[in-house]
Amino acid sequence: MARIRPLTPQEVDQESREIFEAFLKQRGNIPNMFRTLAYRPEILKTAYQHFSTVLHTGTVDIRLKEMVAVRVSQLNQCQY
Repeated sequence: MARIRPLTPQEVDQESREIFEAFLKQRGNIPNMFRTLAYRPEILKTAYQHFSTVLHTGTVDIRLKEMVAVRVSQLNQCQY
C-alpha cells in the first residue's frame, strides 16, 4: 500500500498531464512513481527527462536496459 497516494491525470497540471500522456503512449500505463512525483511537477519533469535520456540514448538497446533494471531489482529483492 502506498504511503503517498499517486495522483490521477485529472488531478495534475497541464505539463504533468502531458508527461502522463507520453507514458501512456510509450508504455500503456503511468508508473506509480511518476504519479507520486506529480505532487512536485518540477521534480516529475526532471525525473521524466532523466529516465527518457537514459532509456532512449546511447548504443545499448532499450530492451536490454529494461532487462538490466528488472534484474537489478530482483537481486536487490525489491518487492515493487
